[in-house]
Amino acid sequence: MNFRLNTSKATAERLKNLQASTRLTPNILARYAVILSLKEPQPILMTVKDKSGLELPRNVLTGPYDYLFKVLIAQHENREITDEEYFPGLFNNHLERGSILLQNEYNYAGNYEKMITNFLLKVPEVENDDLFGQ
Repeated sequence: MNFRLNTSKATAERLKNLQASTRLTPNILARYAVILSLKEPQPILMTVKDKSGLELPRNVLTGPYDYLFKVLIAQHENREITDEEYFPGLFNNHLERGSILLQNEYNYAGNYEKMITNFLLKVPEVENDDLFGQ
């Protein structure tokens, strides 16, 4: 079982540039990137071959949300996945696609605050009735 992920050089550069602009660490940016990738309905068809970028440990990347990421990726795959498929393979594929999406979101927003505001505006509203079961 592999507990380390190696990004491509291009993804490492995107994460470093975003880190310089947002002051967020690469693991937090990677979480945003994977979530953005999971929002895309198209399946992940790529496999990361270039692994000359950042080396990131699994526990740093996913933290206490590891199981949640695995479930979300399995849901996106529309099938059960093994732990070996999940990390680093599928997680890295989503990170690669998502880092491009995250860079685009940042470029569109122009700064960190506007990017986060744009993300919040895309969250579907939860009705009070949903919260209290009415």
